[in-house]
Amino acid sequence: MLRRILSAWKLVTAMGIALLLLHGARPEHASSQMWFGWGGVRGDELELLARLVAAEAEGEPYAGQVAVAAVVLNRVDSPQFPNSISGVAYQPLAFESVSNGLIWRRQPSAQAYNAARDALNGWDPSYGSLFFWNPSKPVSPWIWTRTIVVRIGSHVFGR
Repeated sequence: MLRRILSAWKLVTAMGIALLLLHGARPEHASSQMWFGWGGVRGDELELLARLVAAEAEGEPYAGQVAVAAVVLNRVDSPQFPNSISGVAYQPLAFESVSNGLIWRRQPSAQAYNAARDALNGWDPSYGSLFFWNPSKPVSPWIWTRTIVVRIGSHVFGR
């Protein structure tokens, strides 16, 4: 309920900004945020989410790439995790690609950006998952205590 109220408020705010722009005003923050079904997201947050998708899910089916982005957003919405995209992405040891620097060596493709946008617009092929992992890679035994929700490509998604 609170999320719907906040989304409605963000929509009203966005409409106000659009009206100001139509009348020639240019508020500084109008160009710094993009609006999605998920809410207002700064350009650097979209870039970070797309980089994470590129580094964690390159070569995966498109739905798997969207699911990786959705996991990040699900964590942002969860009280168990930081409440921002950057807070979730940079949480120590949360994502291998951040820990090993791959996130900065891999340029996001148009598909990675689209996957990030689709997740921001509400598509969640992970069905609310908070975790994903590749079972063919070494992982902590703890991750197998999570309830598996869905498998997409080589990733398993769970809560």
